[in-house]
Amino acid sequence: MSSPTSPSPGFVQVRGAREHNLKDISVTLPRDRLVVFTGVSGSGKSSLAFGTLYAEAQRRYLESVSPYARRLFHQVGAPDVDVIDGLPPAVALQQQRGAPSTRSSVGSVTTLSNLLRMLYSRAGDYPPGQGIVYAEGFSPNTPEGACPECHGLGRIYTVTEASMVPDPALTIRDRAVAAWPTAWGGQNQRDILVTLGIDVDIPWRDLPQKTRDWILFTDEQPVVPVYAGFTPEETQRALKKKMEPSYMGTFSSARRHVLHTFAHSESAAMKKRVQAYMISQECPLCHGKRLRQEALNVKFAGLDITEFSRLPLTQVAEVLRPYAAGEDAGHAERVQNEPGQAIALQRMAEDLLRRLDVLLGLGLGYLGLERATPTLSPGELQRLRLATQLYSNLFGVVYVLDEPSAGLHPADTEALLSALAGLKAGGNSLFVVEHDLDVIRRADWLVDVGPGAGEQGGEILYSGPPEGLRDVPESQTAQYLFADGRAAPHAPRTPSGWLELSGVTRHNLHDLSVRFPLGVLTSVTGVSGSGKSSLVSGALADALAAHFGQAAPEEETGDEAEDAVLPLGTGQLGGDLAQLSRLVRVDQKPIGRTPRSNMATYTGLFDHVRKLFASTPLAKKRGYTAGRFSFNVKGGRCEHCQGEGWVMVELLFLPSVYAPCPVCHGQRYNAETLEVEYRGQNIADVLGMTVDAAHTFFADEAPIFRALDTLREVGLGYLRLGQPATELSGGEAQRIKLATELQRSGRGGALYILDEPTTGLHPADIARLQVQLGKLVDAGNTVVAVEHKMQVVAASDWVMDIGPGAGEAGGRVVAEGTPGEVAATKESRTAPYLRAALGAS
Repeated sequence: MSSPTSPSPGFVQVRGAREHNLKDISVTLPRDRLVVFTGVSGSGKSSLAFGTLYAEAQRRYLESVSPYARRLFHQVGAPDVDVIDGLPPAVALQQQRGAPSTRSSVGSVTTLSNLLRMLYSRAGDYPPGQGIVYAEGFSPNTPEGACPECHGLGRIYTVTEASMVPDPALTIRDRAVAAWPTAWGGQNQRDILVTLGIDVDIPWRDLPQKTRDWILFTDEQPVVPVYAGFTPEETQRALKKKMEPSYMGTFSSARRHVLHTFAHSESAAMKKRVQAYMISQECPLCHGKRLRQEALNVKFAGLDITEFSRLPLTQVAEVLRPYAAGEDAGHAERVQNEPGQAIALQRMAEDLLRRLDVLLGLGLGYLGLERATPTLSPGELQRLRLATQLYSNLFGVVYVLDEPSAGLHPADTEALLSALAGLKAGGNSLFVVEHDLDVIRRADWLVDVGPGAGEQGGEILYSGPPEGLRDVPESQTAQYLFADGRAAPHAPRTPSGWLELSGVTRHNLHDLSVRFPLGVLTSVTGVSGSGKSSLVSGALADALAAHFGQAAPEEETGDEAEDAVLPLGTGQLGGDLAQLSRLVRVDQKPIGRTPRSNMATYTGLFDHVRKLFASTPLAKKRGYTAGRFSFNVKGGRCEHCQGEGWVMVELLFLPSVYAPCPVCHGQRYNAETLEVEYRGQNIADVLGMTVDAAHTFFADEAPIFRALDTLREVGLGYLRLGQPATELSGGEAQRIKLATELQRSGRGGALYILDEPTTGLHPADIARLQVQLGKLVDAGNTVVAVEHKMQVVAASDWVMDIGPGAGEAGGRVVAEGTPGEVAATKESRTAPYLRAALGAS
C-alpha cells in the first residue's frame, strides 16, 4: 500500500472532492485505460470528471502560463477538492452546439481547409499567364479571397417595394410599410411623413409612385418637427404657427432601416425580423462560390476549390488517394519537369488523406468541408474535435469526454469505440462520461456515481473493473448493464389515421414521399447522417408549421442570415389533417439566453410561487404584490446586482470573474423581500431548492405540485428551480419543454416532434421518459421522435428506418412498420440492434 502522499504508479488519486453535489468523495482511477463514469442523470458524474478532474488539470497548466496569456483561456475555476495526485495534462471534449457563425465550417474546425488552400496555392493548375494565388487568397473570410460583390457570403440581399410593403391595400397609418419597426420607431417615421405632408390615410397603392419610391428607397435623412398625437390637419396648423414640437425627428427610409439593422444589429431577433423583408439571391459575380475569380480560376483534379469543398469527404478521399500514392496520371510528367511541385503535392495529399481517413473511420464521410457548423448536431461536432485529437498524436494526456456516443446510431458507436481504442493505444488515458450500455461494456474501469440524482447522489457506489458492478444492488446502472438486454413486451397501438408528406427535397432527401401514423408513437431511425432530422425536424415540422400558420422557431445562431444555403423544399401535406389541431416542437435549443431565464420561470410554476408569497400575512400587511417577488423588476430585487445574484469583478491581466453580489450574497432580492417567508422559507430559499425538495415542500399546492411532479417524471428532479438556463444541457432544456407541454396536454390532437429526447439520459431515466410519452399518446396526441436508443425504438408503435447509409447513400425509407416488422428487414442497418432489443433471434 502506498503512502497517502505518494500516488500509486499509473493511478490518479482523488481525495475529498466536494464539487456541486459530490459528498467529500475519494476515488482511485487507473491511467492509460478507458475509464467510464456512469450513473443516473444528475448523479454527479460530470462534477467528478469535468468539474473536478479536468478543472484541476487545467488550473495546474495555467499556473505555468504567464498571467497575461492566462486571460486568453476560458477558465473553469479551481475545483472544491482536497488533493489530486498523479493527474496528467487533460484535454476536454464536451458537448457543444455549433459555432455561432456560418463562416465556421467542417473544414475550419478540422483545419482541413487550411491544408486544402495550401494544396491549391502550391500545386493547383493555373491558367496561362495568371500569377500565383497565395493560400489566404483561397479563403472567403479574408480580404484577399472574398468576392468583392458579396464580401465572401455567396449571396446578396436586396429589398423591393413588394418585399417591404406586403399589402398595398393598407394605409401608411395601418402599417403598410411593414419593414419599419413595429413599436415607437415605426410610429416616429409615420409622424414624420405627416409633417412632410404625405397622406398616411389613403391606401398605399393610391400614392404617387414617386412618393412611394422616396419613402422606401431615399438616402436622404431630413430632420423635421414632430407633433406627437396630432392629426394631419392639426400638424399642418402647428407648422404654420411655428409651434414648439414634441421633438425633432430624423427620417429613415425603409430600405435604409432594413439594411442598416441587418448589417449592424447585435440582436439575432432584430436581424431575423428585417431579413423577412429582404430578398436573398445568389451573388451574380461569384455565383455563390464566395471567392474572387483569380482563386476560382485555379483547378485541382478539374475542380475549383469551392466545388472540391462541396464534395462529401468520402469523395474527397477518393480524389486524393492516387495523388498521395504518386499514381495519378500527371505524376511522372511532374517529377520530370517540376520535381519540387511533385514532392509538395504528394506530401500534402498524403497529409490530407491521413486526416480524412480518421474522419471516415468516425462515420463522418457524408459531411462536406463547406458544411456550416451551426447545421451540425452536438455529437457530430464532438466527433470532429475528436478526429483532430486523433491525428495530433499527443502522448500521456487524459482525454475527458462528455457522452461521445450522443447522436450516434449503434452501428456508428463501433467506429467511435475503435477511435477511442486508438487514443488509448497512443499512450493516453480516457475518462468518459457515458450512458450508452455498449460503450460502458467496453470500459476497462467503471466509476458508478449515485445512487440517485442531486442531493440523493454524489457518492461513489463502485470503482473497479465492469464485472464487479454486478454485486452492487443499489446501482441503477447495474440493473440495465447485466439485464438480458430485452425490452419489455409492447403491443403496438393501432393508428387513428395517416399524415402524408410528399415531394420532400432537402439536403440528401430527393423527392421523398412518406406517411406518418396518427395517434401513436413513431420512432424515426437510421445511421448518423441518413436524413432523419432533415425529414422530421426539418421538412415535417416546417410543413406543419406552415399549415397551422405557426411562425418558424427562433434560430439560435446570430448569423443565420449569412447562410448561403438555398431555400429548402418542404413538400406537400395530405391525409387525415383534420385529426391534428397544432404542432409542438420539443427541441434542444436553450430555454433562454441569459442567466435570468430558468426552469421556474419557463414552466410558469414561479408565477404560482410568487402569488403564494404575496398572499402571506406579512406581504399583505406591507402591500406586496406578486411582482415584488420577481428578480427581474425593480421593487423586490437587489438593485446592486439588479437581481442577477452575481457581479462581475474586473482583474488586471486576468479574465473577469463573477462573484456573489456583496449586498444580497447571491440571493437576488433585497432584505425587505427576503423577510417574507412561506412555511419558514423565503423566496430565494425556494429558488435554491431542487425539484425533488420542492415537490415535498409544495405537496399541498396543486398547481405547483403538478408542475414539479411532471419535471420529476422526465428525470429532472435534481435540478434547482432557479438554475440559470445557461447552465442547462440541450437534453435538459428539451425535457423542461416536454414537461411544460405535458402540463397542458389535456385536449389531444397535437403532433409532437422530438429530436433525440433521450440525449443525456441514463436507461433508468429513459424508462421514466417513455411513460410520459405514452401518456401523451394515450391523451389523443401523436408523437414522432428521431431516436437511436433501441430501448425506445423497441417500445414504439411504428418505426420508420431511413438509410441505408449516410449522406448521398441515405435519404430513403429502407423499412417501416411495427418494431417486429422492421427488425426482420435485411437491408436495414438498424434491424440487428432492434432484433437484439426485442429478444428475437
